[in-house]
Amino acid sequence: MSSNLKVLQVIPKLGYGGAETGCYDLAHYLPENDCGSYIVTRGGELLKCIDKKKVKIIKLPVHSKNPLIIFINFLALIFIILINNISIVHARSRAPAWACLFAAKVTGRKFVTTFHGTYNFNNKIKKFYNSVMVRSDLIIAGSNFIFSHIKENYTKYLNAKKKLLVIFRGINVDYFDPTTKLDSDEKKLLNKWEIEKDKKIILLPGRLTGWKGQEVFIEAINLVNIELGYEAFYGVILGSDQGRDLYKKKLIRLTEQYRMTKQVKFIDHCKDMALAYKISDIVVSASIEPEAFGRVAVEAQSMEKPIIASNIGGSNETVVDEKTGFLFDSNNAKSLSEKIIKILSMDKTSLKSIGIEARKNIIQKFNVEKMCFSTYSEYKRIIN
Repeated sequence: MSSNLKVLQVIPKLGYGGAETGCYDLAHYLPENDCGSYIVTRGGELLKCIDKKKVKIIKLPVHSKNPLIIFINFLALIFIILINNISIVHARSRAPAWACLFAAKVTGRKFVTTFHGTYNFNNKIKKFYNSVMVRSDLIIAGSNFIFSHIKENYTKYLNAKKKLLVIFRGINVDYFDPTTKLDSDEKKLLNKWEIEKDKKIILLPGRLTGWKGQEVFIEAINLVNIELGYEAFYGVILGSDQGRDLYKKKLIRLTEQYRMTKQVKFIDHCKDMALAYKISDIVVSASIEPEAFGRVAVEAQSMEKPIIASNIGGSNETVVDEKTGFLFDSNNAKSLSEKIIKILSMDKTSLKSIGIEARKNIIQKFNVEKMCFSTYSEYKRIIN
C-alpha cells in the first residue's frame, strides 16, 4: 500500500444516516486507490459491515460535547495521527471537529470538513460552535443549498486560503437497483408488515421527529380519502422514534382521529431499504425544514419509484419536477394530497417513463463512485 495518502475520518457514530454511509463508502474506496483508510468513532451498527482488513477502526468517545472529553480526544488524535503517519484529518461532525482542528494544527496535517446539515443556531455561542466546520483547509458542502447556507452565514470565517466546494452525496446505485430484488423477498416483507397487496403502498421513510413531516403526511392521506371517497392505498411510516415516544403517540392519535388506524402502518425499522422502496408504489419525503441533501428522494429515484418531495433544501436539486419526480409546497397537506391524487391517476406507461428518467438522473449525478472520486481528487490536490 502506498504511504503517500492516509486519511483519518472522524465521525461520532457509524449508523445508517447519510453522513455515516458517506463515511463508510469513502473509507472502502480509498484502499482501492492505494490509500490508507482509518475511522475514529464511538461505535454504531454500521461497524459490523466494515472490512477490517481494508479499514482500521479506532474507538474514541468523539460523540461527546464535554470540553474535557474533547481535550482528551484531541490528545488521542495527535497520537493516532503521528503513529499512523496520517496525511489528512476529515471531520464529519461538530463535536469531534474541534478536537480534529487542533490535532491537525499541532501535527501540521491538512484538515477537511464535510458540512452535512444547516446546524441551526439561535445565538452567537451556538454559531461559534458550528463555525468549526468552516475552519478547515477544505470545506465540502453536500449540496448547493448547503453551499449557499455557508456563504450566507459563515462568511467571516472564510478566506482565500480555504477552499469551499460542492460534492454531492452519492448512493450505491447497484444496491438501489429495482432489478435486483426477488418476488419472494417482496412477499416476505409484505407479510412482515402485515399488508395485503390489494392496494397501493405510499411510503414515508425517516426517523420519527416533527421536522420530517409525518403529521403533514397523515393530514394529506385524510384529504386524499375525502377527495376520493375511499381508502385507495396503505400509508407506511417507516422509521424509529429514537425515544420520542410522545411524538409517536401523537401521530397514532392523529390516525385514530381520522379513523385510519388500519390504513396507516407504523414500521420501526427495515434492514433492506431497497426492498422497502421496491414494494412501494409512491415514496414521500415530507420534511418541513430543509434537507441538506435528501437521501430518500435520491434512493427512491434510483429504484425508479415516483417520489413526492418538499420543495425546499436539497430536494430542489435532486428532483426534476414533473420529470423525475414531483415537488409539493412544504408543510402543506393540501399540496401533498394533490400530488398523491395526480400520481394515483397516472397510467403505467407515464409512471414507467418517470421512473426511467429518475434512475438516469441519479446514475449521472448522485452515484457513490462519483462522490468518492471527487473527494479523493480533492484530497490529492490539498496535499500536493
